Amino acid sequence: DDEMGDDDEEEGKTTMLVEDKNKKSKPELHDISLVQRRDRERIPVRYCTLGTRDAARDPHTLVELSAFSAINRFQPFNVAVSSNVLLLMDFHCHLTTSEVVGYLGGRWDTNTQLLTVLRAFPCRTRLADKDAAPAVEEEICQNLFMRGLSLVGWYHSHPRGPALPSLQDIDSQMDHQLRLQGSSNGFQPCLGIICGPYYHGNQGVASTITPFWVVPPPEQRPNDYGIPVAVEVTYVQDNFLTTDVLNEMMLLVEFYRSAPDLVQFSQMWSPNSSVLDKIKASLSGHAPKDQAYAQILEHVYNQLRSTQ
Repeated sequence: DDEMGDDDEEEGKTTMLVEDKNKKSKPELHDISLVQRRDRERIPVRYCTLGTRDAARDPHTLVELSAFSAINRFQPFNVAVSSNVLLLMDFHCHLTTSEVVGYLGGRWDTNTQLLTVLRAFPCRTRLADKDAAPAVEEEICQNLFMRGLSLVGWYHSHPRGPALPSLQDIDSQMDHQLRLQGSSNGFQPCLGIICGPYYHGNQGVASTITPFWVVPPPEQRPNDYGIPVAVEVTYVQDNFLTTDVLNEMMLLVEFYRSAPDLVQFSQMWSPNSSVLDKIKASLSGHAPKDQAYAQILEHVYNQLRSTQ
């Protein structure tokens, strides 16, 4: 979806131009990762300071999340997210310095008001490539259909910034919610997730993963922005990695292999760990606790190493 863009994608485009110059110079290992030096600190604002919509306001302005209780609401649905969804999403978001996007497949049970997120569908397309997007989305729709799943949400990354929605993300999320709700079966929630892999303000090496939803502004203030709220989620540990997920991981490695904005995995993330070490540590939080899967993931990491 082109409206999900962020200024990070611009970087991807400009890097393409300097790509040839850089082919010869391998990154220096002694300099602490590029990621750190290029952090653009975007300070989040509180929702209550926004007021009425203002065209002059930067659409990339980040907004802090409210709690449902703070706006006198209950969370209108329960959410369960499978660990394989987090694993694939987190992996996708770590591969490139540009913003990525993907969809979430699952099921909505009207009786229990439970939204179960069972599968992530990464979009293997560049945000700048508007022409490829429809074909990629069509493929994902067919993929969902073949697995008997519904579209239940979307995710995107903020590579080097806080995992909080921008004004643009809030509008995108509202659009998605309205689109899903427009289907015949009445209310169906649409979950938004933001993943922040390379923000140096994160606690530890794990990505920050932020599930959110948008409450429409009060009727008497139709020109206000929607209110972004934090969604409480139960994370369900899968017992094994499906071949589906592994296959997607390998397709992603292939897709980004020669990309100019591919992350430099051998670069240092902190004084004693490389970017690849950081990725492994972040993903280990979602991986099944079985030795067999550790070996399978090691195979994926070897493929990453071979990209550079």
